[in-house]
Amino acid sequence: MDFRQRSTLIPATLSFALVVALAGCGSGASTNGSGSGSGGTLVIGMTASDIPGTDTVLAFTQGFEGERFVNFQLYDGLTRYDLKQADKTPSIVPGLATSWETSKDGRTWAFDLREGVTFSDGTPFDADAVVFAFDRLLKKDSPFYHPTAAGAASLWTKDIVSYAKVDARTVTVTTEKPSGHLLTDLTFLTIPSPTAVKKYGNEQFGLHPSGTGPFTFESLKPGQQLTMVANKKYWGGAPKLDKVILRPMTDASARAAALRSGEVNWIEYPSPDDIDSLKSAGFQLLSNNYDHLWYCTFDQAKKPWNDVRVRQAANYAIDRESIAKDLLKGTGDPAYQHAPASTEQYVAANDTYSYDPDKAKSLLAEAGLAGGFSTTLAVPTGGSGNLIPVPIATALQAQLAKVGINVKLEKVEWSALLADLNAGKPALGADVQCASTVTFQAESLMRKFWAKDTPVYTGNWYNAKVDALTEKAERTLDPAKRNTLFQQAEQIISAEAPYLFVVSDRNPRALASGVKDVIQPKSWFIDLTTVRIGD
Repeated sequence: MDFRQRSTLIPATLSFALVVALAGCGSGASTNGSGSGSGGTLVIGMTASDIPGTDTVLAFTQGFEGERFVNFQLYDGLTRYDLKQADKTPSIVPGLATSWETSKDGRTWAFDLREGVTFSDGTPFDADAVVFAFDRLLKKDSPFYHPTAAGAASLWTKDIVSYAKVDARTVTVTTEKPSGHLLTDLTFLTIPSPTAVKKYGNEQFGLHPSGTGPFTFESLKPGQQLTMVANKKYWGGAPKLDKVILRPMTDASARAAALRSGEVNWIEYPSPDDIDSLKSAGFQLLSNNYDHLWYCTFDQAKKPWNDVRVRQAANYAIDRESIAKDLLKGTGDPAYQHAPASTEQYVAANDTYSYDPDKAKSLLAEAGLAGGFSTTLAVPTGGSGNLIPVPIATALQAQLAKVGINVKLEKVEWSALLADLNAGKPALGADVQCASTVTFQAESLMRKFWAKDTPVYTGNWYNAKVDALTEKAERTLDPAKRNTLFQQAEQIISAEAPYLFVVSDRNPRALASGVKDVIQPKSWFIDLTTVRIGD
């Protein structure tokens, strides 16, 4: 591949506003097909508090739930996750690019683009569309540069220094240094129709979105409902469904009630207390372990959390198995380290912390805290991927109290916690704060919690060796070598315990019996093209 190119340069000092979210009604649910090949209507009760943005990366306004149900349904990136299997963490496979090559220095990637693809407005997809999409996010003097979208996309664009059209079917992307996660990043950098953006402008495009995804926009009732219809010309094969309707329903009991009444036929994260009754009523309960962690960050700028023995003591003091089994009713798995057990970066030997209250007391005594101490813990009241955060935190409070760590709970809205997190400070100034996150499936996220001079709140923890190992991992293109480096870093993280490792979500969802052919992947994301409504 000839890497000579017309380069589009981007300032190396491109700023970003990282949003860590992990995190996320006119028609009733169709329960069977029409008998004429119809795939029916899927109505989803989301945990999100609002309809996600419909302009590509602005779906991230509702965290990764917005990416799952809007961005990845209306649009495609050059790459995508392989979500049509349930046995392993999804790999990156071709999307709007059919293949790619890298230069010898590992910085420049050439992508061969898929032919015969059209946007939902009927205009063709080509290299100009890719350059236009990147200009919107990265070229500040472009007439269609979109600062809000650029901020939302900054997590995935930070390494890109230039991009170019080689010919109608080829584009190149060049990074500042070799990037082991560029292919993952490009999954989120989806491509809108340049014609539609130019016609409606950045501010109105979201009311008339046009992409190449498996579904197309039909209508929007702000705050209430988004309706999408199957893209019968989808390059990856037409979806079996006729329509997908999204409804924001933050309250778990309201989601369950809507499922039981037939108002929806799919709900995200049913309350653990509803699991048995939903099963008894004939609803399907699907789950799978995947890349997710519910954890708490210790503020090591404050005593006594600056003492590794105290952090380790807290980890020995909690009964993860009880939380996963009794409180979460099997919708979560115990987490004994930072790397979720479903990921390739997980090594069982790094599972350091069993439930051992006596050891916790011994460590506290060694730290001069035999009489215990008091601390504050901020917990979100809800939010994408956060399970049942207040009951989990309440269980932690009771368990920590048994070893002398007296916790005062402070509740905070998810959006407020994220705002503080991204501003580099703990929510409500708390000594400890809890949240959920995906980890290595959004690999560019990882070092924001470890790297020197990151703007993200890290609990004031820094380890130079972890920083060096993960920096090297980011710059390593070979997946096996990259995983080895991450595994070495995870060993240090487990030993130093900058976090209270609690549980990993199993991504549970409840479906009406008529919802068929759902593949529950080992991922936060999901492919809706296989789903149908039938008897």
